Order: sequence, then C-alpha cells, then structure tokens
Amino acid sequence: MPTLRTVYAWELRKLMAQKRTYLGLGIAVLVPLIFAIALLLQSGQPEDVAFGRYVRQSGLAIPPVLLIFGSIWLFPLIAALVAGDIVAAEDHNGTLKTILTRSTDRSRIFVAKALAASTYAFVALAAMGIVALIAGVAVSGLHPLVTLSGTTVSSGRGLLLIVASLLVYMMPLLGIVAIALLLSVVTHNSAAAVVGALMISLILQLVTILPGLGALQPYLLTTQFNAWQGFLRTPVDYSPVVRAAWVCTLYAVPALGVAFTSFVRRDVTGG
Repeated sequence: MPTLRTVYAWELRKLMAQKRTYLGLGIAVLVPLIFAIALLLQSGQPEDVAFGRYVRQSGLAIPPVLLIFGSIWLFPLIAALVAGDIVAAEDHNGTLKTILTRSTDRSRIFVAKALAASTYAFVALAAMGIVALIAGVAVSGLHPLVTLSGTTVSSGRGLLLIVASLLVYMMPLLGIVAIALLLSVVTHNSAAAVVGALMISLILQLVTILPGLGALQPYLLTTQFNAWQGFLRTPVDYSPVVRAAWVCTLYAVPALGVAFTSFVRRDVTGG
C-alpha cells in the first residue's frame, strides 16, 4: 500500500498539472509587482492603511501593507481556488471512484489532499512575501522599519518580524483551506466550493461592521488575519497570536473532521 508520502507526492503532481494552480500563484506574485510599479509611477502612498505612510521610507513596509489588503479577498480566494477544487474536480471528472477503489486507505488520500492544499496556500503566501520584499527593497531600499508602536527596528530585525508575521498569517489561511476542503467534499462542485468559501470569508468580515455584533470580532476567523500585527509592536504583543492559534483551530478542526468523515464514508457506487 502506498505511503502517505507517496500519495502526497501524487497530489502535488496533480496540482502542478492544473491551470488554476498557476492562476493563484500568478495573482500572488503580480499583486506586489503592481503595487511596487504604482509606487514608482505615482507620488502618493496609502496613508489610511497601517504602514502605508512608510512604504517610501523602507521596502520592509510593503509586505505588511499587502497582508492587510490581501486579507479581504485575495488570499481567501487563492486558498479556496485549490482547496475547493481538490476533491470536487475529481468528482466532476469521474476519477474519484477510481482513486477510492485503489489499494490505498481513504484516510490517507484525504490527509494527502489536505496537506497538498495547505502546501499550496503556504507557497502562494511565501511567494507574495518574497516578491513583495524584493520589489519593496528595489523601490524604497532596505532601511529600518517603523513599527505600529512608533518605534524603529533595524532592517534585520524588521525582516525577521515580517517572516514571523507571514507564519502567523498562515493560521487563518489554513482555516479557509479547511472550510473550502469541506465544501469541496460535500458539494461535489468546484465552483460552489470556491465561491462558498469566499462568501463565508466575506460574511465573517461583514459581521464585524454590523451594529451590536462587535463582541464577536475577536472570535471570527477573518479577524485573525490581523494577529500578525502583534509582532510589529514594541514590545511584541503575543496575545493576538495566541488567540489566533486557538480560534483558527476551532474553525479548522471541525471543518476537517466533517470533511474527513464524509470523504471516508463516500459511496463509491453512487459517487
């Protein structure tokens, strides 16, 4: 019986053969390039966004600005593009029955698909971060970064804090992956899964602006996309990072649990 590592490699190879894989990665790379080009062609900067006023002082300010913009729809969409398709596409193509009748444990197939979708989200986020850093340094130079507390940290420490911020950003992104994977399993439809995951993300963001529901904000999955900002304060504020860890777990684990149960109990005869 193939090992989990082998099945995981199969799933990665399948992702590398699909156009939508490169669509999401292309978007992740193009956005920071477009932002950097806009800075070169225009004289202003996004003053109303955290770190926006510093994008011309240090290239290290550009990745945080993009993380803020990307949390609204960009990264939820990129994550959902693959996670929402990874099971449903094979349902649509009629290949899932063949996969489920292989001499491979269903739980192993599900875990491999979940790992592949998570890997994709990580690679897309890392690609954005790397391109944003390179483009930012090319436009504004590698200079010390002004934190949210108004203090200035060295370029070396600023770089480390941004890497840590990207890792924290992955937590809610994995929550989106789990939700999209659940929809992919239960709807049997890629478009419904992708759009559904994106709509859930947008609805959770809308909840924060509805009157009377402000108390829910700290416990919403989408709020955790701001947890990384704790690293860019002086001293570092770990409380939003810790909260993000358990809040994202509360969203991801049940979604994965339901998706796993549905997948392993799939009726091969009926699809």
